[in-house]
Amino acid sequence: MSAKAFLDTNLFVYMQSASDAKKKELSYQALEKFDCTISTQVLNEFCNVGAKKLAMKPEQIRQVINAIDHTCEIAIVTLDTVKKALHLKERYDFGYYDSLIIASALESGCAYLLSEDMSDGQIIENSLEIVNIFTRQSFI
Repeated sequence: MSAKAFLDTNLFVYMQSASDAKKKELSYQALEKFDCTISTQVLNEFCNVGAKKLAMKPEQIRQVINAIDHTCEIAIVTLDTVKKALHLKERYDFGYYDSLIIASALESGCAYLLSEDMSDGQIIENSLEIVNIFTRQSFI
C-alpha cells in the first residue's frame, strides 16, 4: 500500500489545463503513486476554477468530479475541521483556507500534503509534510 497523500486543488487544475504539460504530468503521477485524499473544499475550489478560469462546461466538471470520486477518498469538512483549521492558522500563521486544507489532511491521516502554494518541506503537527512536487520532482 502506498503512502497517504492529500492533494491540493492546484494539482487537479493542472490535470485539466493545457498551459503546463510538465505540471500536468507530475500531477497525474502523484495521483497514481499515492493513496490520495481530498476534501469537499478541494472539490468546491476545483468546480469554481474549472468554470471560471478553465471555461469548463458543467458536464465537463461533473465528469472530472466523477473521476475524482473513483480515485480519491473524499473527506467532509465538518465543524471540527473548521475548529482545527482555526487552531492551525493561529499556530502556523497560514491563511484560513490553507489551514482548512491542512486540517482535512491531518484528520484523514495523510503523511503528505501535495501543494504548490504552501511551504515545501514544512512538517505540521509532527505528522504531515508539505511537498511541492513541482520543485521537488524526485519525490514523485
